[in-house]
Amino acid sequence: MIHNPGISKVLFGGDYNPEQWDKEIWKEDMRLFSLASINTVTINVFSWALIQKSEDEYDFSMLDEIVKTVTDHGLHICFATSTAAHPAWMARKHPDILRVNIDGVKRKFGGRHNSCPNSPAYRKYSVLLSEKIAERYGHNKKIAAWHVSNEYGEMCYCDNCEKEFRVWLQKRYKTIEALNTAWNTSFWGHTYYDWEDIVSPSHISEQWPHNKTSCQTQSIDYKRFMSDSLLECFKLEAQALKKITPYIPVTTNLMGTYRDLDYHKWGKEMDFISWDSYPSPGQSYTRTSMSHAVMRGCKPGKPFALMEQTPSVTNWQPYNSLKRPGIMRLWSYQALAHGSDTVLFFQMRRSIGCCEKYHGAVIDHCGHEHTRVFRETALLGKELEKAGGSFLGSINKARTAILYDWDNLWATGFSAGPSVDLDYTEEVYKYYDALARLNIGADIISCDENLDKYDVVIAPVLYMVKDGLAEKLEEFTKRGGTFITGFFSGYVDERDLVVSGGYPGKLRKLCGLWVEEIDALLPGQENAFVIRSGPLSGVYPAVMLCDIIHPETAQTVAVYEKDFYAETPSVCCNTFGKGKAWYIGASTPKNNSVFLEKILLLITSEHGITSVLPPQEGLEAVVRSKNGKDYIFVLNHNAKSVFITIPGSCKNLLTGVCYAGEQITEVEQNGVMILEAVEGAF
Repeated sequence: MIHNPGISKVLFGGDYNPEQWDKEIWKEDMRLFSLASINTVTINVFSWALIQKSEDEYDFSMLDEIVKTVTDHGLHICFATSTAAHPAWMARKHPDILRVNIDGVKRKFGGRHNSCPNSPAYRKYSVLLSEKIAERYGHNKKIAAWHVSNEYGEMCYCDNCEKEFRVWLQKRYKTIEALNTAWNTSFWGHTYYDWEDIVSPSHISEQWPHNKTSCQTQSIDYKRFMSDSLLECFKLEAQALKKITPYIPVTTNLMGTYRDLDYHKWGKEMDFISWDSYPSPGQSYTRTSMSHAVMRGCKPGKPFALMEQTPSVTNWQPYNSLKRPGIMRLWSYQALAHGSDTVLFFQMRRSIGCCEKYHGAVIDHCGHEHTRVFRETALLGKELEKAGGSFLGSINKARTAILYDWDNLWATGFSAGPSVDLDYTEEVYKYYDALARLNIGADIISCDENLDKYDVVIAPVLYMVKDGLAEKLEEFTKRGGTFITGFFSGYVDERDLVVSGGYPGKLRKLCGLWVEEIDALLPGQENAFVIRSGPLSGVYPAVMLCDIIHPETAQTVAVYEKDFYAETPSVCCNTFGKGKAWYIGASTPKNNSVFLEKILLLITSEHGITSVLPPQEGLEAVVRSKNGKDYIFVLNHNAKSVFITIPGSCKNLLTGVCYAGEQITEVEQNGVMILEAVEGAF
């Protein structure tokens, strides 16, 4: 979609389900789409039952009419394969297609994500359907992308999966002896004698409620296996599509920091990343921008597609607040700022029945254009047309990176201790939030990513250090980079086995210290970082987990304020080659980024990394670059106007106003500017 050279403007539109309506309404939809400057629709997302009535009976007549209708009206198509929910006849004839939940209960037909990813029947029929769709419609020049399935996710524990899990394990470990070593099965007498002894870690075997388990490595491996199994389903459909239409890019819609799938692996198999953004009411703008950054980092150096957002309201959150006037526009531009080349909604027309009938839509139940949401959508559509496609294909450049790793997410989540309050994603977010508030760009990358283009690399709670990573971080630091990590890091290898010899294990040499113990504070308890001199001087709260640290080659920067480890180091800095390694030994509170902002500002300034615009509360400034030009997105998340000083010559693409530099200008509440400037001007 976003790599199609025939597309010269932001794709604007979203999920369209005309099969739910009679054809007179289709005509009205086309009129309304034109009013709103809609140029793209995602179709055929859940039409498998409509298309395939039995094993050998396919009926494309309605889909033919839908494609003709939208094509005749000049709309681009994001063409889905419909394979996210199998038909009822398939469940009846092939019961192995039905998933089994973690309690060992086999599902009946219903819902979506209801297909076992290792079911031979599911794989056979999903691939066949994709082939038939590509053969029938692949010649249509309005197809911008193939959209495989929809929001892959959820786990299966059926006999199919258990059998394939054993095959996956044999490929990974080769011998049963190697598996016993990796899983430390001498614990509790869990030794396996044969591959057939191994079962899936469900609530009727190894796993406990509340995401705990008696064998962490087995449970982590099952997460890896299930992510790979679902990815294989995507790959099989993508290969079928590519065989027939190699010129049409293939994607599927991801879900930000969704726990169950290793999106870094998925990104390698997708032509471009697309994802569905549904912030909770009251969520910080920096948390949303982090999700955009996580998605962007799954295919570095490429734009992504915002595949879904709601025009106003969701229906599935605990509290489904309306998006206030101006917020949909603001959040749409936020996605564009962080690397999207599309603004797509779920959904175009509001359904009249079932669980999404109260989910927001461009066209509401009233069926006309005289609604606030439609007016806002139409204004945004016209504005995007005016802005054109000058920034399409541009990328976000950053010299600071944060490591985010699904293996670490799973491993810390399954860990028996040290604190139930430890949330890996939240700890990563604290660093991203501090940088975002400083208007310092940051990439979020995998542990496999090359570090050459970065000056600062941050790895919060790097609990699991995979083979080769410590050496890569040492080399990065040695040549002049700054590495930042901290508490509960370096404990285990990729098998989740503790690296003996003192924490932080393989990071000990780089960090220049060892950690003797880690103290878990109760909710409401605090210690503090105390820094008595220098630019960081002050007392800052420390919460949840506190490492008790013994410096070796590292210098003490901060000490704890109280408890039996008062006056012992809480923050250390180690010179390593030409660079430095910082170790922050305790967590910082949510919604209090003062300490992290100060230390990150100090570290980034040492590398000449500056803010895009001077920090202001609620003001976000992000840069995308292409062909020697910078595009500076200025987003005011405040309910009041703010003033900024534009430091360089540029043009506002949304208004056409030109600035000569050093000019103070107002950004209205929830306001947006896109400033086109010569690269390096900001």
